[in-house]
Amino acid sequence: MAIKIGDTVRFLNSVGGGKVTKIEGQLAYVDDDGFETPVLVKECVVVASGDSFYAREQPAKGGTPPPPTKVAPEKPKEALPEAVETPEGEKITLVLGFEPADIKHLSTTSFDAFIVNDSNYSMYMSVSTRSRENEKWTLRFAGLIEPAIQEFLFELTTADLPEVDRISVQAIPFKTKSGYTRKAPVDFEQRLDATKFARLHCFGDNPYFDSKVLAMDIVTADVRAAEPKVDTAELEKAMQEKRRDDRRRPRPVERKTRQDESKSLLEVDLHASALLDTTAGLSPSDILNYQIDTFRRIMDANLRNVGRPIVFIHGKGEGVLRQALMKELNHRYKGHDVSDASFREYGFGATKVVIRNIPKP
Repeated sequence: MAIKIGDTVRFLNSVGGGKVTKIEGQLAYVDDDGFETPVLVKECVVVASGDSFYAREQPAKGGTPPPPTKVAPEKPKEALPEAVETPEGEKITLVLGFEPADIKHLSTTSFDAFIVNDSNYSMYMSVSTRSRENEKWTLRFAGLIEPAIQEFLFELTTADLPEVDRISVQAIPFKTKSGYTRKAPVDFEQRLDATKFARLHCFGDNPYFDSKVLAMDIVTADVRAAEPKVDTAELEKAMQEKRRDDRRRPRPVERKTRQDESKSLLEVDLHASALLDTTAGLSPSDILNYQIDTFRRIMDANLRNVGRPIVFIHGKGEGVLRQALMKELNHRYKGHDVSDASFREYGFGATKVVIRNIPKP
């Protein structure tokens, strides 16, 4: 039976229940003794319909109560086969995967988020997201995740992606049918690069999924995932070696007229991985300075190519690099045409500059 607002429900896997006050996606908000509790719809069992006599307020004294509505008995929930514990399952592995509904149309399709719990442990889990500008988190899922299961969490549309810059997964592992070794709660938070959702090569095969997904390892055999740390000394050394190699490397001469050059599109990838042979070494500020120097070098070299379009691929990330580029374009290179590059080709992480003939003061 489909749950609707006003129904009286009880919780399937825990004690409690109450009247449904609102429904948002897969979550039903239940008034449980004055407290509004978010519960998965599939974890609720209707005990009285909102149209029934028992779910409505009692009539005033002396009034005639309407006849009770017959409610069909709830069909028993189909039980999943009980997971068999394995020695490997004593170490927790959690994988978050985003599966496109139509991988051939990434710019318009929706994405289903799944969690894979490859362990012998049940988990109370919550998954939340937030935008870069907002410090408050938006709850996307809250509920019980069974052992050795792949569970659907929520759906993201292309309209949601600009507001999803970080994702958080929190979980408490436990067992109900046997003794167990205590595990530390999972508290995972990471940046979610929305531009990857528009790039086909970011979706790959994964042993837990039948189709290509954008996967994030949260815990692997009890080892928590962590963002890589940068060794500043090693990165500085690598940057110096790259500059030396660039000076020594022979460069082919391409004969082009200025007219040809002004009409051709120039793409410049400002990601550190594209500019450097290795990213092990420098601080974030050192990397940013190197990226800005590259941007200035490209702009200065093309100031005479009036009409030439240049696409700077900076990625979405935290927006630091893009803000630095916009500052340069608003001051040092003021007057050129600036716009977001094609979302279909570059996602959210690219800026297009068209060189204009700016008269000298």
